[in-house]
Amino acid sequence: MTLNFVHESMAQRVAFGSGRAAELLADEVRRLGGQRVMLIASDRDAALAGTLEAAIPVALRWDEVTQHVPRELADRARKGATEADIDVLVSVGGGSTVGLAKAIARTSGLPIVAVPTTYAGSEATWVWGETADGAKETGTDHAVLPRAVIYDSTLSTTLPLELSVASGLNALAHAVDGLWAPNADPINSRTALDGARALSKGLRGIVRDPSDLDARDECLYGTYLASVGFASAGSGMHHKICHVLGGTLNMPHAETHSVVLPYVLAYNTPGAPDQTTRLAEALSAGPDPAPADALAALNQLRADVDAPKALRDYGMSDDDIPAVLDRIVAAIPPSNPVPVTPERIDALLRAAIRGDAPTIEEDA
Repeated sequence: MTLNFVHESMAQRVAFGSGRAAELLADEVRRLGGQRVMLIASDRDAALAGTLEAAIPVALRWDEVTQHVPRELADRARKGATEADIDVLVSVGGGSTVGLAKAIARTSGLPIVAVPTTYAGSEATWVWGETADGAKETGTDHAVLPRAVIYDSTLSTTLPLELSVASGLNALAHAVDGLWAPNADPINSRTALDGARALSKGLRGIVRDPSDLDARDECLYGTYLASVGFASAGSGMHHKICHVLGGTLNMPHAETHSVVLPYVLAYNTPGAPDQTTRLAEALSAGPDPAPADALAALNQLRADVDAPKALRDYGMSDDDIPAVLDRIVAAIPPSNPVPVTPERIDALLRAAIRGDAPTIEEDA
């Protein structure tokens, strides 16, 4: 087999420890020489942040967090960090929280220690995003990659089950989208598939028993692997669609990714048979034979965990399509395995809005 690719890896410390978040956080802040920490956590994670605060030298507590990181909020947080003479950023929470920390780090160079409480996966990537004037701008920058990530399965136990599912499927979208992203290679594909396998197992375990910390560890492990693969491979069709929907229509992040994923998989399956065959095996429920195709495997997983089903349930209607269609078509990489046309993206969006069963067009 002849190999011809360039793979880029990340320099990041990752610490797993159920019930050890405060201890591990203190170690990482100390390792970075932190004396004046900015602790970023939304009101939802206020109690947890209060517990962790006792372990580190907090100079500024920041609780204003909004999805998609509005530019005005990012500017206020940057100013706050400067005025407080912050030397380390600590984010406690989901993707919106680490996203705000990234916005600060992108202009200041301050190191981030991320303590995730969801399966968003942003903590394991160098991807940043900010929203202004109804559009979400994204990019990559080594400065925003957290220096350390602390995974503690006990921190997600208060996350409502339906949000755990949506967040886990958001993580799975990193794995799937990375299979055909512009910089996909054998290394990040393998990482993504292993992440998909762990997420498939972990999500089913959480739904069976929300108190199962082993299942939550599987989800965190799968989240990390999927996100590392995605960070290396780049952003594909799925993420381009969801970023436009989030930035333009302010759609909820995790739920939007969860709904859109099977439609993108159905769209791209004819052009990526090798990748989707391996994905079908990774998503299978266990000892039973893998479903005939990856879409069937994903649909089975979504049924098992009662996944979000339609974008209309989160505020999108057909009337919103004209505001996003051209932006989506322009954003999707030309390397997408199936050609992109406005007509087919329009049909994809309408199906996702209604929650129709996604179908594979073999002649695509």
